[in-house]
Amino acid sequence: MTGKDAGEGAHGVHLRRSLGLWDLILYGIIIIQPVAPMPSFGIVSDAARGHVVTAILIAMVAMLFTAISYGRMARIYPSAGSAFTYVGRELHPALGYITGWSMALDYILNPLICTIWCSKAAQNFFPAVPYFAWAIFFACLFTWLNLRGIETSARINAFLAAGMGIVIVIFVFQAVRYIFHLPSFTPGFFTHPFYDPKTFSSSAVFRGTSIAVLTYIGFDGISTLSEEAKNPRRNILYATVLVCLITGILASAEVYLAQLVWPASRPFPDVTTAYVSVAGRAGGVFLFGLVNLTLLVANIGSGMSSQLGAARLLFGMGRSRALPESFFGAIEPKNRVPRNNVVLVGALALAGAFTMSYGLGAEMLNFGALIAFMGVNLAAFVRFYVREREKRWTNLAPPLLGFSICLFVWLHLGWQAKLAGSIWIVAGILYGAIKTKGFRFQLVDFNFPTDETP
Repeated sequence: MTGKDAGEGAHGVHLRRSLGLWDLILYGIIIIQPVAPMPSFGIVSDAARGHVVTAILIAMVAMLFTAISYGRMARIYPSAGSAFTYVGRELHPALGYITGWSMALDYILNPLICTIWCSKAAQNFFPAVPYFAWAIFFACLFTWLNLRGIETSARINAFLAAGMGIVIVIFVFQAVRYIFHLPSFTPGFFTHPFYDPKTFSSSAVFRGTSIAVLTYIGFDGISTLSEEAKNPRRNILYATVLVCLITGILASAEVYLAQLVWPASRPFPDVTTAYVSVAGRAGGVFLFGLVNLTLLVANIGSGMSSQLGAARLLFGMGRSRALPESFFGAIEPKNRVPRNNVVLVGALALAGAFTMSYGLGAEMLNFGALIAFMGVNLAAFVRFYVREREKRWTNLAPPLLGFSICLFVWLHLGWQAKLAGSIWIVAGILYGAIKTKGFRFQLVDFNFPTDETP
């Protein structure tokens, strides 16, 4: 964009370019949350036979290559900034639609897995209250808050992220203190979290990696700030890559210490809230309660915002008449929220909390996310290598490696997640084909929600 940073330009009103590189990095870390690997720790450990650190690091490699593709595509489409746009414009509109449809699955499943996790965490405080009662409570809480138009501001989110950082520091201190007060160390004690020859299995590690990808979900949101970033051609790429790198290093440290405190040979009381049990062993009742409360608050915020995000996405599809407008395109006049969609997503979250586990929900979410990531890598490959006159290996290697690793990880998802995800994709393809008479015209511009929409 040329001309003024803000105000009227050649193409109308533009956003002010006020975000520097570190602003973008902070934004990305807040979206992902510093405690990102903690809720899924037990699920990944169970799938990877204790090799959580290895799974996190492999996922980081896949996300780093994908982050490069996102950053490069954001240079070409600075105002659109989403996987379905990149795929639809660089490959084919029908493929863009499928990518958007797979991303919609992520939006719908996120409040579901948050409902499950919050219900399990609340039972740690009040075990006499049954799980089903907590599931009803949290599904209704998310729905009620969204119907009232209550949203967390960027300042509150930054404050919560800082609080999570303090809790992480306390956990690290207590974990290190616990470890070095152990009477003795078995051979390989400090390396087994990376590789334990007694339990290592490459297929198990990649199965764990397919779940560990959840740790990085949200990094692509940085690309939506292209119009507000200083020097976006440079900073969006750098920030996206650095956020993935910082997240991977921080997450690896968190799970490494957790594995030293609680070796994989010992089963967890509940794999869903396993990290809370680790905190209890490292720091007693106080740290157990502190980490449990921190993760509960984090998941309440994530569940609430993701439910509204899913409702806004359905509203956009209803407004463009891709879905029945009378239901999905309706807005409640008082609080200006898509009431029908908020209630629908809340009902789906409640139903899912009764019928599936946190692990299955996480894998199904990653099913859609990895399809989107593969699509972005292919779009970057076509745009920067196939269509360029000068064939550079730097434009060839990152997207192909990103696509290949994401595909390999995607293939290691559990069969239940792949079956359910495939049904979702097939349903979307059939609906789109019928609606457009064989994709002869654009069905919908997926308008993935930001804090300013609708």
